[in-house]
Amino acid sequence: MIIKKAEYIISGTKIEHFPKLDYPQFVFMGRSNVGKSSLLNAFVNRKNLAYTSSKPGKTITINFYNINDTFLFVDVPGYGYAERIKYDRLMYGKMIESYLKYAKNLVNCFLVVDARHKPSEDDVLMFNYLKHLNKRIIIIVTKIDKISKTELQKNLFIIKNTLDLKEDNLIFPISSEKRLGITALQDYIESKIA
Repeated sequence: MIIKKAEYIISGTKIEHFPKLDYPQFVFMGRSNVGKSSLLNAFVNRKNLAYTSSKPGKTITINFYNINDTFLFVDVPGYGYAERIKYDRLMYGKMIESYLKYAKNLVNCFLVVDARHKPSEDDVLMFNYLKHLNKRIIIIVTKIDKISKTELQKNLFIIKNTLDLKEDNLIFPISSEKRLGITALQDYIESKIA
């Protein structure tokens, strides 16, 4: 996939804030600090499309990005950040729920998990919630360059078991830093918008 255009459009917290563009949408969700921003930047081969932060839990809005005037990437706030007060976590949950229930043209949800860790309880809850909403779920496993190939295979097995993945659940192992797996992800998205 050749990325000719990648631009931030808008951030919002309510349905009325969301863009009215009639493009296919791909939403990225995962716990705070899992590497969603780095993944989006690697996908479009830019360093600053989505801002990365050393402080987890900084994203507090749903962010929309226009890719090639063809489809939208949607980045939702990370979940599971312990320092957020309960009210904030509830507010973010409702904001994500409203997006998922009313988003037009949502092709699939990318659930992003860290290759180094077993999926958290929040990851399992989100996966099951997406299944309950009958969303197409694709698993992206980030930071694969941080562990050995043997450890990666072991952890992929743990991820599949923890999330109770079926044969039709796709998994993309990715290293944003080394751009491993990015082409496969681009090819997948291209096949969905063709």
